[in-house]
Amino acid sequence: MAYDSVSIQLEPRSIAVCPHEQLPKELKFLADRALQHQVEVFQKAEYNDIVLDLAPTGTGKTIAGLTTLLHQPQRNAVYIAPTNALIEQQAEAARQFVGLTNGQLDHYVQPVSAKEIRKWSNDRVGVRSGEKLYNLIRNPASIFPEVGANRPLLLVTNPDIFYYATFFQYNRLDQGNLAYSLLTQFGTIIFDEFHLYDAKQLVGLLFYLVYLHEFGFFKRGVKVILLTATPEPACEQVFKILESQDVRTAKVEGEAGEHHRPSQAAVNLEIRPQRSRDEFLVEIADQVAQQFQAHPDQNGAVILDSKDQINRLTDYLDARGLAGQYGRITGSTPLIDRQWASQQKIILATSTVDVGFNFERNPAPSRQNLDWLIFSARDRAAFWQRVGRVGRVLGKTQTDIPSKAIAYLREKAWEQGIDSLEITGGRTALQEKLERLKCMERPFLQIYWQSEALLETARPLVMLEEALKSLSQESLIPKLFGTLKAIFGGKSEWKYYRDRMQALLLAEKLQQTPIIAKDEKQWDFAKVWSKGSYPARRYFLLAFLKAKHPDDAEDLQAKRTKLDDWDAVIIGDNDIERRDDIAEEMKAFSQEWLNSYAPIFQFRSGLFENVHIRDSKNLLLDISDETELDPIHLLRNYEFAQCKDVIELINRTQYPYELSFHLNYEGTENEFKGLKLNRLIALQNCTVRRSQQEVIVPTPLLTALQKEWLAGVITPTMANQGIIFYLRSQGVESFPIEVRGYDFSKSYTFFTGINAIMTAAMNGIKIRLLDEEDFWIT
Repeated sequence: MAYDSVSIQLEPRSIAVCPHEQLPKELKFLADRALQHQVEVFQKAEYNDIVLDLAPTGTGKTIAGLTTLLHQPQRNAVYIAPTNALIEQQAEAARQFVGLTNGQLDHYVQPVSAKEIRKWSNDRVGVRSGEKLYNLIRNPASIFPEVGANRPLLLVTNPDIFYYATFFQYNRLDQGNLAYSLLTQFGTIIFDEFHLYDAKQLVGLLFYLVYLHEFGFFKRGVKVILLTATPEPACEQVFKILESQDVRTAKVEGEAGEHHRPSQAAVNLEIRPQRSRDEFLVEIADQVAQQFQAHPDQNGAVILDSKDQINRLTDYLDARGLAGQYGRITGSTPLIDRQWASQQKIILATSTVDVGFNFERNPAPSRQNLDWLIFSARDRAAFWQRVGRVGRVLGKTQTDIPSKAIAYLREKAWEQGIDSLEITGGRTALQEKLERLKCMERPFLQIYWQSEALLETARPLVMLEEALKSLSQESLIPKLFGTLKAIFGGKSEWKYYRDRMQALLLAEKLQQTPIIAKDEKQWDFAKVWSKGSYPARRYFLLAFLKAKHPDDAEDLQAKRTKLDDWDAVIIGDNDIERRDDIAEEMKAFSQEWLNSYAPIFQFRSGLFENVHIRDSKNLLLDISDETELDPIHLLRNYEFAQCKDVIELINRTQYPYELSFHLNYEGTENEFKGLKLNRLIALQNCTVRRSQQEVIVPTPLLTALQKEWLAGVITPTMANQGIIFYLRSQGVESFPIEVRGYDFSKSYTFFTGINAIMTAAMNGIKIRLLDEEDFWIT
């Protein structure tokens, strides 16, 4: 069915400014540049524990967050940028801000990413990343002597490092020191663009807020600043719970005030249905060519959700004579390419420009940096983020030139009534209409909070409880858990999660321990087992027996056997009693069990590590010829050759390859159905294949794909066909997987990544864990 486009003009927007005479003395250095929301964030941070700045995109929320450092100028601070690409940009913004404060701040600003840490000298404090980061926090001069003594640190990092550090997931030699440093050594913590966190990623942030509250850090002056233009509605209830426990929170909107300055010009917006890929790209290419030919002096951009769409669009633009007029910015774009692309008349980009990218031009035009924009949007948050990119005029001399935007939405939006939009109602009417469209809802999997979020937070809780044993603060752990339970909505008690986590931590030790020690200084398997707590040993043993020896598990649960009986087998009073074969089997299970839980304890949901590729034909890049690329994207969209460690792109495929997995299973079909089907498991001997029209195509061997363990859920395809089709239509990826065993060869569907697994679970696919626990607890 053909749907008509919808056109509407979005009225100009303005932002409240603060007159110089009303500025607090600490902010006088901002002079006439100060915006009202920046001043309010500074003022509210003095008397509140958590401050949310909800000012529109592109109106200086970074500066607003940094003003709060002035309340505690001698204390360390951490600024958490949403992506690696923004770390250096925000670090530079922080350096400039510190330099403007007329000596009020003297922070040493240090960007921190995994790549950055690897560059630091190994000669000063050690070679381990966690060891270096801990010493940087303890004393920046220990890593960078030129800093000098007694300067506070402003750490600019990403959410991944913050999560893995605070959740005790670094090297075991460093995890305690590093976690306690990040949990205790910072006076101000700024989370930028926190609306980008999904439900799984928000668990780490919310744990941190609850920890600061329950351990009294808010009462000692610690401040948390949350910056977002599009807050996640699910967080509203979280803040209400914290407020009920006397956590002081404040919100700043940014547009209310007596004095205003234009922030966004009027936007003439056309909303179109997004059709099939080729039709869609042809239509965009025609529109870009038309726009460029009619207004060659204007700057424009195309923002799409798919890297493949962006790269295929270049072929259509080249065919229309626009080669050399555009630049590409995606997650794979190196810095030099990004800087070059940002100065082109036409910028082609993915969601990587949705945050922190201002489309700045050099020299800066007197009008908006972006005159026109074509974009696709899967949800409301992305829609408003992208509309907010075009027509920005804050600080410009020409503010009354309208911008043009074309938005592509799924055809479902027309089925749900987008064409009944009141086109004279402006932004308010459009906002109200989009709120009513279910197809524009962000797939925020709040159900994760009611399933394994509490197990995820149990890791730092158990580590903290162990460190605080016999101290008065030990009693705070159950209280902290109680608040987390109220936030996430789980049903089980602290003991249940503590026992599970202690068993997993025991498994971490067992998988690394030799069955027989090489010397007296080294612990053997039996000794590590004996040092585990009674609940940890029993839970681990039961999980092991359920997965490998169900009859023995029934005996243990029925109390026909006891843990002491198994202790005797594992530990033994002498070599005759001890069964090393059982220990070997338990050690192997430890590795499998931990890897099956890996999606729960990862901050981001990624299947494989990125691979280093060479792109001498500029199929992906504009200037550079090397970058990092997701191997799934590589396999699906490119022909390539590999010589030793070098992967060279040869061509872009005309039609994307279909990817599938192949598993050699050592067992019968009945064993596979009983032990592997509809469970979150870790697979070995699993390979990737690609095909076109069901014909297998030879796939070059990639080191990154030779992953020892691959976690996911295998489910019957036919029995769940309706669910699988629906999930794919919603963008939830799954893969065919062929399983070959002793007496069978059959195709199933494979879900990988925590979001896909959770979505499958909440849509009716019943999933269990390797240890027989329910994955989705309603």
